[in-house]
Amino acid sequence: MMRLPCRDGSAATGDRQSVRRTSRSRALGHNAPMTMSATDGSPMRRLAVIGGGQMGGAILARAIAAGLYSASEVVVSDADPGIRDRLHASLGVRAIFDAPAAIDGATCILLAVKPQILTALGRDLRGKLLPGQVILSIAAGIELATLQEALGHSAIVRAMPNTPAQVGQGVTAWCATPDVGEASRAEIRALLAAVGTELEVDAERYLDMVTAVSGSGPAWAMVIIEAMTDAGVQLGLRRDWSYELVLQTLAGSVALARATGRHPADLRNMVTTPGGTTAAGLAAMERSGLRAALSDGIVAAYQRSVELGAAARK
Repeated sequence: MMRLPCRDGSAATGDRQSVRRTSRSRALGHNAPMTMSATDGSPMRRLAVIGGGQMGGAILARAIAAGLYSASEVVVSDADPGIRDRLHASLGVRAIFDAPAAIDGATCILLAVKPQILTALGRDLRGKLLPGQVILSIAAGIELATLQEALGHSAIVRAMPNTPAQVGQGVTAWCATPDVGEASRAEIRALLAAVGTELEVDAERYLDMVTAVSGSGPAWAMVIIEAMTDAGVQLGLRRDWSYELVLQTLAGSVALARATGRHPADLRNMVTTPGGTTAAGLAAMERSGLRAALSDGIVAAYQRSVELGAAARK
């Protein structure tokens, strides 16, 4: 099965899906795996995390819990001494200020920093990255080409996780440059699978769409949870009752959709009796523009992701 290189505007050959869980890839000579190996002969993995905040810390914690790395195989760099102290105390990892020192010997370097500071970080790391090291960036909107230029490095993965990664229920879409070899891809897949589902996309342009649908998606879901809970309270339910009813209703609905594989419209119709309570509620929601509001919000998030990428290129 042929693999498309990950770059915006790439065209599919034959009948293919643009998103898949696994792919074959070529290990290019200038991105050969590092020669370090564990005592059992398997390649040794070492992780550097630049930015140990909410998402970086979550990915790190889940990766250690999954046994992908031991604490001694991880170094974290963060400007905040409080974050450094917390990660050292909770996970036992080495936590330092200096980013260039953190990447020494790493096979994978996770960039979990805000897009606004990537330029300055690039100046710190440029010229210090080695063949065989792969960069995994989760900075929203920052394109692979921009990262390559800023870091002076060709083997880069751009990914978009979401906050349920903190409990191992996230979904992360990712895209790699052709210079990312198979050993590095395997490490990326394992790292992202530790926090939930990982999906490799064929073209980078899909990642701005992913950002809007799933990257920002937990915010859309939380607004719905809030609104349904508040409505229950308005009707007279205790808040804790209403909240539990909403959480389990949504969790159960997702489980039902997964288990049956049926279209959401079919499942909606299962509870919509003609002239009944659900039909009345759905009609009111349609009049209030629920679908349009959700769609407009997702499109606005996509447009903002594109804007961030354009700004970073300047």
